[in-house]
Amino acid sequence: MTATEMTGIGVSPGTAAAPVARLAPPPAVPADTGPEPDTDAALTKARNALEAVAADLDARAARADGPTAAILSAQAMMPRDSALADKIAAALGDGRSTPHAIAEAFAFFRSALEAAGGYLAERAADLDDLRDRTIAVLLGLPMPGLPDPGHRFVLVARDLAPADTAALDPAKVAAIITEQGGPTSHTAILAKSMGLPAVVACPAAAALADGTEVLVDGGTGLVVPDPEPGRVRRVLDAEARRAAALAASRGPGRTADGHAVQLLVNLGSQADLAAAAAVDSEGVGLFRTEFLFLDRETAPTVDEQIEAYGQVFAAFSGRKVVVRTLDAGADKPLPFVDHGDEPNPALGVRGIRLARTEAGAALLDDQLTAISAAAAKHTADVWVMAPMVATPGEAAAFADQCRAHGLATAGTMIEVPAAALRASRVLDGCDFASLGTNDLGQYTLAADRMNGALAELLDPWQPALLDLVSLAAEAGREAEKPVGVCGEAASDPLLACVLVGLGVTSLSMAPSAVAAVRAELSTRTLADCAGMAAEALHANEGSEARLAVAAY
Repeated sequence: MTATEMTGIGVSPGTAAAPVARLAPPPAVPADTGPEPDTDAALTKARNALEAVAADLDARAARADGPTAAILSAQAMMPRDSALADKIAAALGDGRSTPHAIAEAFAFFRSALEAAGGYLAERAADLDDLRDRTIAVLLGLPMPGLPDPGHRFVLVARDLAPADTAALDPAKVAAIITEQGGPTSHTAILAKSMGLPAVVACPAAAALADGTEVLVDGGTGLVVPDPEPGRVRRVLDAEARRAAALAASRGPGRTADGHAVQLLVNLGSQADLAAAAAVDSEGVGLFRTEFLFLDRETAPTVDEQIEAYGQVFAAFSGRKVVVRTLDAGADKPLPFVDHGDEPNPALGVRGIRLARTEAGAALLDDQLTAISAAAAKHTADVWVMAPMVATPGEAAAFADQCRAHGLATAGTMIEVPAAALRASRVLDGCDFASLGTNDLGQYTLAADRMNGALAELLDPWQPALLDLVSLAAEAGREAEKPVGVCGEAASDPLLACVLVGLGVTSLSMAPSAVAAVRAELSTRTLADCAGMAAEALHANEGSEARLAVAAY
């Protein structure tokens, strides 16, 4: 790498070369002019601005689909939260001008969400964009739109809000580079779903000026300003070959020498069901059931759950569907459960641990009853796994409970380092394991997965994380039980080959990533994958592992 080259985290594979166009900053908050003469009128104006922002997000969501629609719909709920208006009212009462009252209220909730960690912290960064949009509406100023230089460009920004990312036109935008963000940020999720090469957590990109030609590799995270023309031609030729391989990608996952690797999709909501089912995959490797429980005042009934699960099983008739039981509690609080007060929610009563409480035990029993009833009506091959399992005893107890409900194949998520270290014992009591690399990474490196400042520690290429994957995969080989990966790591084609080289038997990913992973695997023998895995394990840092494997 030359001195002028930059590195970030590649979150959406592919390569592109085009001039830079930067996203303009939002309107600045004007100086505080002091108390409003009529605080009631000021509060009404603030409420109207909040509603205008929410309505705009609703309209954007209605024009979108898949994860984009789900993210925008979730964002639209935030400006309508009555607690936000209450904080604005309090700030107005303290003598703030309306723009500063709005900024102060958003700052309060941003801090609260960051402190909560996990699922709630995922929404914290979005509050900055909502604040900016609300203040812009209040002042009658336009929010800066996406640049349109009249040619294809690489979009560079400090960070991208979902509303901006959703508006991207792949015919105009060649790639994305952000100075902030992380591998599980909304920018990463949406770029991957749109098939746009993307690099996040690249602070050096702040120096890129409009019009600078850059070469972007969304797989390795490499950004090359003013690249040599010959290098650009070689990279774009390789990208054209990759695109051709994607177009021809069909059928079950196989290495070049015929080693089978099951390719599955992750499913997080009913809104994504039709698109996920249409993908040429072997089923669902991670069916997140939280969407049935969150953002409602009462628990879903057994009948409601049977209906929802049945829709998924029908859509994947004859294919495998791995259902993850409710991953809630602490950082994903349920209004109908008393979670108590936890100082560190990420290490609290969440996932299978919720079943230690009376209310949580009842929720799990109802859920297993519903999954079993729905499975009995359909031909999908239904597997069930529990989140946040830490000990062999927890894995065995969950498997026993599943079998008591008539569910024959019961497994565990491995997202706690203790479960990976003792994977052979964990597998003694259940039928399979699935590695959730997002949480396993944050617990292994002691880095909150939503903290962009720690993005390099959250890189799924971190060798320490891959060491734990290797341990779990080896335990699966010895027990002759499947061990898959269902975290974001499985969506990276090169890293997918490394995971296969470590011994995982299945990969579950965003539906948009299946073709790319299948195509990459088809070009590598199992021995190639093992060699790539060895290169990654010998590295000291995630960025070093990625570059070593890319050069292999």
